[in-house]
Amino acid sequence: MPIRQLSETMINQIAAGEVIERPASVVKELVENALDAGASRVEIVTAGGGLSLIRVTDDGSGIPERELALAVARHCTSKLSDDIHDIRSLGFRGEALPSIGSVARLSIRSRTAAGDSAAEISIEGGRVSAVKPAAANRGTTVEVRDLFFATPARLKFMKGERAESSATGDVVKRIAIAFPAVRFTLAGSDRSTLELPATGDTPEGRLARIAQVMGADFPDNAIAIDAMRDGVHLAGHVSIPSYTRANALQQYAYVNGRPVRDKLIAGAIRGAFADVLPRDRHAVTVLFLSLDPATVDVNVHPAKADVRFRDPGLVRGLIVGAIREAMAGAGIRAATTGAAGMMAAFRPGAASYSHPGPASGHRSYEAAFRASGSSFDHGSTLARSPQRPLDMGEARPARGGFAENDQAAFDTGPLASADARAGIAEPAEALLGTVLGAARAQVHENYIVAQTRDSLIIVDQHAAHERLVYEALKNALHSRAVPSQMLLLPEIVDLPEEDAERLAMHSETLAKFGLGLERFGPGAVAVRETPSMLGETNVQQLVRDLADEIADNDTVETLKERLDRIAATMACHGSVRSGRLLKAEEMNALLRQMEATPGSGTCNHGRPTYIELKLADIERLFGRR
Repeated sequence: MPIRQLSETMINQIAAGEVIERPASVVKELVENALDAGASRVEIVTAGGGLSLIRVTDDGSGIPERELALAVARHCTSKLSDDIHDIRSLGFRGEALPSIGSVARLSIRSRTAAGDSAAEISIEGGRVSAVKPAAANRGTTVEVRDLFFATPARLKFMKGERAESSATGDVVKRIAIAFPAVRFTLAGSDRSTLELPATGDTPEGRLARIAQVMGADFPDNAIAIDAMRDGVHLAGHVSIPSYTRANALQQYAYVNGRPVRDKLIAGAIRGAFADVLPRDRHAVTVLFLSLDPATVDVNVHPAKADVRFRDPGLVRGLIVGAIREAMAGAGIRAATTGAAGMMAAFRPGAASYSHPGPASGHRSYEAAFRASGSSFDHGSTLARSPQRPLDMGEARPARGGFAENDQAAFDTGPLASADARAGIAEPAEALLGTVLGAARAQVHENYIVAQTRDSLIIVDQHAAHERLVYEALKNALHSRAVPSQMLLLPEIVDLPEEDAERLAMHSETLAKFGLGLERFGPGAVAVRETPSMLGETNVQQLVRDLADEIADNDTVETLKERLDRIAATMACHGSVRSGRLLKAEEMNALLRQMEATPGSGTCNHGRPTYIELKLADIERLFGRR
């Protein structure tokens, strides 16, 4: 078959296959155009899941009548300068409108602020009509009907009306988070109306918009992120470890204001929460990356959902480091949803309870420890010898009844006497003012009940101490070079030459983790030492996994994560077991150590270590509020 020039309609339909995947893709492109036009109000109406109708109306700058024909021509745009590396708008390719018009019935009606009247242009299956006068307010209305009527085979790949409507709602929410100063409305016969009033482009306004999209309980369970490294700025919010979701759909990422779904960012989030979440749970995040447009490529794919960073290691390191630092500095916190679960358990059949406000009073670990007045030494058994449980003394036989003296050990400290309970003396008063309060009892030989000035705390002693031991082991592990064992015979691993080169470049870092390797010819490495903690390990698989990770992310996290998993196993077996009786001073020492240890709100497996029930919640249970 001879080479021939494709028709303009065919070219547009091919482009539509990349840009217009489903109705949600159309909504994304049209809403981005409205925002690039400076709109402060965007209204979206759909029908039939978006296949029958999509209408987007904005109050932006509008399109002059003389430019309407250019607006629906391929590769015509007002958003791109002569420098392809300086992209500061959401759209820039000039493909969306002609692509939509090639597979649907498209009409555009627009009026500028200086225009006396509006004008309209239509496209049907790629055929462009003449520009004609119309009546409209300032701004632009784009209407898309019968999507994919010109390519009916594409309709077979569409999901049901509800699924397409849901995908459109997700797109609008994702964009709305980045533009809190814009009012968004999504309505139609195929959905319930979504209204997102403008909240303002301030830190408070951005958090208010996030709450509109993600729920009112997210701000109460979130930690603010604000970090800068080598010209890359990271801001936003991440959930505390005890506030999670079953999937990653509520992880929102933005690069220079553009919503993206980037595997590097997703992997960095997983890495930051690696040892504080269960394997089947996901953090809730909203992260904004701001950097020089020349250092990020947003032109990787026509849909513009993927990006490429000039220095991916810098971006990943910034995200992981900033999240971990923020969690360490935020203080120990329990999810407010835990109180809702307790309320529901206490009142079966009652309506789902919503916590009235944030769990206030949380402070940093150091401040909490200073305020506690505790004499517990951080260099004592709990911190110094994590493999050995607390010194329990002789186990006492359980008594009948409530066995108050044995369970609460009230005879061992200042909380025991009637005088201290009547007018709480130091240090008990100071303990009540700490994050986790003063231990009052141990129930079922596993749960510590503590009291603060305004709440009741229940702590899982095994889970809590497991986290403390794990963090101590990690600190010891990463504060010095990991001990290694020499192999009797070096293990030769054959690799592609580029993988061998990458491993050799990271050999110094790998040596700190106990893995000694060196180049062995053009396409192989020789492994001479492995980390002692790993014992007998599959060296070939380990090296290949490391090579794959360095190729993807320019990091050696795989080896670090394996060592951390071993530390977690050691911590599980070396911590205070369930069923052990604790004295009052031991319980309080455990609480103080939790306050001083980052991440102690969850155990190594991601389960919560404590639950907080506010005094106001308790009073509601008894009808006092």
